[in-house]
Amino acid sequence: MSQNVDNIQPSYPLFRTDEYKDSLKNKRDNYEERHEQEKIDEVFQWTTTKEYQEVNFNREALTVNPAKACQPLGAVLCALGFEKTMPYVHGSQGCVAYFRTYFNRHFKEPVACVSDSMTEDAAVFGGQKNMMAGLENCKALYKPDIIAVSTTCMAEVIGDDLNAFINNSKNAGHIEQDFPTPFAHTPSFVGSHTTGWDNMFEGMIKYFTRTTMEDKVVGSNGKINLVPGFETYLGNFRVMHRMMKEMGVGYTLLSDPSEVLDTPADGSFRLYAGGTTQDEIKDAPNAIDTLLLQPWQMDKTKKYIKDTWHQPVTAINIPMGLAWTDEFLMKISELTGKPIAASLELERGRLVDMMTDSHTWLHGKKFALYGDADFCMGMTQFLLELGAEPSDVLCNHANKRWQKAMVKLCADSPYGQNTQIHMSKDLWHFRSLMFTNKPDFMIGNSYGKFIQRDTLYKGEEFEVPLIRIGFPIFDRHHLHRMTTLGYEGAMYILTTLVNEVLTQLDKDTRGMGTTDYNYDLVR
Repeated sequence: MSQNVDNIQPSYPLFRTDEYKDSLKNKRDNYEERHEQEKIDEVFQWTTTKEYQEVNFNREALTVNPAKACQPLGAVLCALGFEKTMPYVHGSQGCVAYFRTYFNRHFKEPVACVSDSMTEDAAVFGGQKNMMAGLENCKALYKPDIIAVSTTCMAEVIGDDLNAFINNSKNAGHIEQDFPTPFAHTPSFVGSHTTGWDNMFEGMIKYFTRTTMEDKVVGSNGKINLVPGFETYLGNFRVMHRMMKEMGVGYTLLSDPSEVLDTPADGSFRLYAGGTTQDEIKDAPNAIDTLLLQPWQMDKTKKYIKDTWHQPVTAINIPMGLAWTDEFLMKISELTGKPIAASLELERGRLVDMMTDSHTWLHGKKFALYGDADFCMGMTQFLLELGAEPSDVLCNHANKRWQKAMVKLCADSPYGQNTQIHMSKDLWHFRSLMFTNKPDFMIGNSYGKFIQRDTLYKGEEFEVPLIRIGFPIFDRHHLHRMTTLGYEGAMYILTTLVNEVLTQLDKDTRGMGTTDYNYDLVR
């Protein structure tokens, strides 16, 4: 065998040795019953045409790579943002293993989450016994201060009632009556990961504030509440802390998982680290206002805070890019009476300088992008500020109001006149667009690498390089620690975009004696 203890090789290039190539060929020839390569190429070429795109966009009963994840995934991330909180999923073990590994691969960290492991008998008789044993075991084994309960498809299909099951578990003595157990129903077959985050966050603040509103007075604590939404760039939590501290603003960041998802390797395992405290949640209704950093993805949260906390939930855009970060900081200043810090003004000036330096390389470049609603809107806004041209913007789980706002955003800019907005579409739709409306680059998560490979297979001139910004990022390291919000985040995005453009230019001009007249040292 090619693999031996004296010469350990990774799978690549191990699988390119003659031994493995012969083995793979034997498998193809004798077991796969595959079509001839000519037929495969014929069908592939057809899927790159305008004719196929029309067929593709007319399908109704099938989703291919949906560019979203399911509700409980978002609920787990939300729960991780609160101090000593254990996410608890009422459902099957396999579902919870999926949530954990999804986050493991993105954050490169162990992610705590328990399941009550519903199996066939629970599907027939209901999962109350699982809930009773699960809550008792979770509290005994992991000693959390809060257990945040969500659901999977199985529990939702059979109609399990979380409120009843949790109360019955307490009445039967499996956990104490006053032990905090916020919950949210998060059916995986509707909505998305952002819906699940919203549902869990509403469940959390409802549990701790619904029955204690009598002594709450809006503005009495002089603080601002910031709600991040489904946020996977840990730098975005840290930049919010930094900007508020530099302005001297009293604030509470409601759901902050940045510590538990980025613990140091110092010999100590931290099952819990950081997070919003129970006292901070209980005090949140006393704030001046609550600002939603991803407002298109938090309908339930917005309604609860308006109706129960009686705060205005002042409308803002996601603070991405230059103008929308300006608006965010000016709104903070207006609400609190605190001036924008001189340090932030300097930071803004550096961003403007960077935009000026890179303008010539980004102006007129075409970018297609996909992702969550607020990310797509914020990224589109920043691209327009840079003089770049968004060609196609795709969001699977947005609504018609978002689509209308996106159309207006692009129509108001000379660089957005040809932008197409795609709602309720998936990555197989996006793949068609990369052939029929080829941009210079696409922006999205790791799943886009397969689309890039397909475009390259048609020929180098058809390749659309992927710029990895979004969630999940599985095939690159440490990008989850970066920042996309505020001036700092705009600097990171700008740096990423312009250097991808320059990398591609070097690739296109490195031919010895052919194209290297543009293989420049200084750009």
